[in-house]
Amino acid sequence: MLIILGAWTIWKHRNAVVFDGLSPNIQLALDNLRLEAQLWTFAGARSLGDLGLGRLLSS
Repeated sequence: MLIILGAWTIWKHRNAVVFDGLSPNIQLALDNLRLEAQLWTFAGARSLGDLGLGRLLSS
């Protein structure tokens, strides 16, 4: 599930760069990954919560 989330986040960031003119920014991508992980956990993706992803990705 973590691989899917990472790919989804990269895909969305890439689309923002290509279609919306956003500059590539790794920190923004990581922030979006953290937010998506929280949302997926709230939606029932318990395996992400079990990984302690918030702790790993906290800045």
